[in-house]
Amino acid sequence: MFKGVVKDLGHIPYAEAWAIQKSLFHAGIDQKLKQELPVHHLLLCEHPHVYTLGKSADAQNLLISKAELAEQNIDVFDIERGGDITYHGPGQLVVYPIFDLEQLGIGVKAFVEKVEQCIIDVLQLYGIAAERIPNRIGIWIDKDLPNERKIAAIGIKCSRHITMHGLAFNINTDLSLFNQIIPCGIVDKGVSSLAKEIGREIPMSDIKNQMVNAFSRIFELQF
Repeated sequence: MFKGVVKDLGHIPYAEAWAIQKSLFHAGIDQKLKQELPVHHLLLCEHPHVYTLGKSADAQNLLISKAELAEQNIDVFDIERGGDITYHGPGQLVVYPIFDLEQLGIGVKAFVEKVEQCIIDVLQLYGIAAERIPNRIGIWIDKDLPNERKIAAIGIKCSRHITMHGLAFNINTDLSLFNQIIPCGIVDKGVSSLAKEIGREIPMSDIKNQMVNAFSRIFELQF
């Protein structure tokens, strides 16, 4: 088992969590340059309303004006992860693994697959069968059916085998905020949440514990 540290950041503005990520990310790279072993960090949090645009984002996928953003008190950030535009907000669990993939003995593709498996395993606890879709990073329900919908998004950055950014898992999320963007640039698919799928809200503390357990098991990490 590898050693890891879990930090629950609670409700935290996006910019603050991003700064914490970058600090841990660059510290990990510095440690590797000194031939030291970085510590694996798992950050869990919720953000106020925010839209983030990844490196391949199309600005046209943000469907509302700056005035409307200001009126709704929604921030927008251009960030260094892969992917297009997505939404973060209250009721959504965001998880940032700052991991050293070299220590873990895996590449980026395997890392993403393991992150996806963590989400799939947590959904199984609630009787929901979710799947991957080739060439569409994230987790989907009712794959290949007319109402195919996305319940979790994944976007990462990796440099010198250190990862940052991560996953956004809709738990008790207000899904109407996705109507103001084209999520991940996909125009013809819906989004969902765990609460919508099972008809009741779930304590975020339950999901956090289940997600930490999944990461511990799948990545062989002792937090």
